[in-house]
Amino acid sequence: MPYTTLISATELKSSANQANVIVLDCRAELTDPRAGAIAYAAGHIPSALHADADLHLSDKSPGPNGEFRGRHPLPTQEAFIEQLRHWGVNSTSQVIVYDAHGGMFASRVWWMLRWVGHTDVALLDGGLAAWQSVGGALVTEVPQPARGNITLRPSTTTTVSAADIMNNLATHKCTVLDARAADRFRGENETIDPVAGRIPGAKNRWFKNNLRDDGHFKTADQLRTEFQPLISSPHETILQCGSGISACHNALAMEIAGLSGASLYPGSWSEWSSDSSRPVAIGAV
Repeated sequence: MPYTTLISATELKSSANQANVIVLDCRAELTDPRAGAIAYAAGHIPSALHADADLHLSDKSPGPNGEFRGRHPLPTQEAFIEQLRHWGVNSTSQVIVYDAHGGMFASRVWWMLRWVGHTDVALLDGGLAAWQSVGGALVTEVPQPARGNITLRPSTTTTVSAADIMNNLATHKCTVLDARAADRFRGENETIDPVAGRIPGAKNRWFKNNLRDDGHFKTADQLRTEFQPLISSPHETILQCGSGISACHNALAMEIAGLSGASLYPGSWSEWSSDSSRPVAIGAV
């Protein structure tokens, strides 16, 4: 049976050498674009390839009118498919993603694979620490996979634009759920966000609240219990964060909880706040 949400370290250890398994190391740091590649070079799960948040998972070119699209705007689906082929991903591959940040960056890759129609992708629950806790080795060798044959298939995810968010401010049809830490949500931390604040009317669900103290995801029942008071319906929920990365963690948690169907705002706060004509809220809710 394919894994489509989470895989345990024990399960990965027993299947990592199978020919159809592709492992992607997604470690990164928002404040240091080099950190992920440095960590990967120092040691990674055997057969893993590095998925770089800035180089492979984003296209930082401006929009058609020269507009800023956020810190980590999505590449085209075709460009991402080409990158997946370079990593050796086939249409039948089981893809496993991991990081050392509670799944913050790996969940972005999980979401992007679903965005191009590939649902056989799972996040390593507990990340690199979980792998090492079951005796998993780290290596420095970089694999050279044969070119993959994955093709673009119908997406299982949806996205919204800044214009959609602006329209929603009038209709209040959807709940905007912000995955940033509470101080950033309230506009009290400008270390990462040049403009402090949040989208008016948004609610807050810090992505780390999806995890237990040991770094593993909470159970489906617990996640469902915690998400349901925040939203009216998954299909009427828009997930956002600083730049469309940690919002994907909430998407994965909702999928685990059986609450599928939320949309992602890829530009998120970094795009929204770049236009001073867009409204901003600050302070406690």
